[in-house]
Amino acid sequence: MSETPAARQPDDRVAHYDLFHETFDVQGLHRRLRAEAWGDEFPEEVDPSSSCTWSVLGEMVGRLRLRPGALLVDLGCGRGGTGLWLARAFDARLIGVDFSPRALAIASRRAADFVPAGRAEFRRGGFERTGLPAACADGVVSMDGIPFAADWPAALAELHRILRPGARAVFTAVRPLPGHPAYDAAAPGWPELMSRAGLELEAEIARPEEPGLWQRLYAGLTEHEEQVRAELGPAGAAILYDEVQSADPTIHLRAASLYAARVPD
Repeated sequence: MSETPAARQPDDRVAHYDLFHETFDVQGLHRRLRAEAWGDEFPEEVDPSSSCTWSVLGEMVGRLRLRPGALLVDLGCGRGGTGLWLARAFDARLIGVDFSPRALAIASRRAADFVPAGRAEFRRGGFERTGLPAACADGVVSMDGIPFAADWPAALAELHRILRPGARAVFTAVRPLPGHPAYDAAAPGWPELMSRAGLELEAEIARPEEPGLWQRLYAGLTEHEEQVRAELGPAGAAILYDEVQSADPTIHLRAASLYAARVPD
């Protein structure tokens, strides 16, 4: 998902994302269009509604460096695919955090496809208040999630709080470029915000391919709009096509990156 609906009221956001995740749980034409848009980079088992790709998953594995049995926290876990895939890759335990009850229910259902019983749990919480103990996590991942936090500094401070000393976080985010309605030359970038939160930046990896993923998807959804609307019904289709209409004109005016950071020892 590429929009940034931070202005929604809390109750509206929950209802919106419940419907969003329920829509993306439908296996049909819109999912095939996403797979075609991602091409060889589409991680089918993850079944992402984010911009997750095979390249991103590989980078996350290399940056997190978790040992078997470690605790991985997935912030803004959605339907759980990214965190569950990583938990299996590392033989790690997983806690997924999201504020959408529907997302948590879907993620819980999917867990058995990735990890043994008892190795993954999903809890309701927010980016700024996860409800997790301090220094509990050996690693944190967030796939396109943190930019949806209402308060970015607070979200990064919470990320720092739940990581143990020396542990790492990997997340993806975008920044608006000149010409984008949200561009602000004076606004701090993600590296500065992480530094203010006490996190040490280890890597900032550009993702120049990311806008093209969405552009190809939006083109496919536009071409097959009648069929997709019939498949999803009015409410589900509105979730997709509101995004197409709002994001498509500005999708080329932003830069996407993957960030890796750690808590100092």
